[in-house]
Amino acid sequence: MGDGGGVCQVSTTLFRALLDAGLPITERQAHAYRVGYYEQDSPPGIDATVYSPSPDLKFRNDTGNSILIVARANPKNYSLVFELYGTSDGRVATISKPVVTNVVPAPEDLYQDDPTLPTGTVKQIDFKAAGAKVTFKYKVTRNGETLSDRTFTSNYRPWQAIYLRGIAPVN
Repeated sequence: MGDGGGVCQVSTTLFRALLDAGLPITERQAHAYRVGYYEQDSPPGIDATVYSPSPDLKFRNDTGNSILIVARANPKNYSLVFELYGTSDGRVATISKPVVTNVVPAPEDLYQDDPTLPTGTVKQIDFKAAGAKVTFKYKVTRNGETLSDRTFTSNYRPWQAIYLRGIAPVN
């Protein structure tokens, strides 16, 4: 329960690149609630939250070779891409379509009076999200051998929209 957004966008982008590369994920935790901008170009459930000192995102390089991770940010279109370079060992990663179950509607919007805002002003500071359980399967094979076969699960809580409402200060 605190400020966030920037670092988790980086961890989510890296998590997706690691999945595509077929690397073992040794530590990953989903966000507490569904974050809409992670679902603009991806289905739900493929996110990774980080916060000091934990949770963290961790993976293992089990390729037997070095991996170079290059991050490319494009401030003009607000994008970030991770490119992973290394010696191919023939692994192939597949990710199933996420399955969404146990959907719980978002709670009613919450309005909080704020005497620091001009009277009549309404400012949204948090956005609603339905709760849900999301699972997807992650399988990595090489030459017919299964290197990894696991299911990732995200349990998202329902989240309410919060608005600040400007009121006249009390003297």
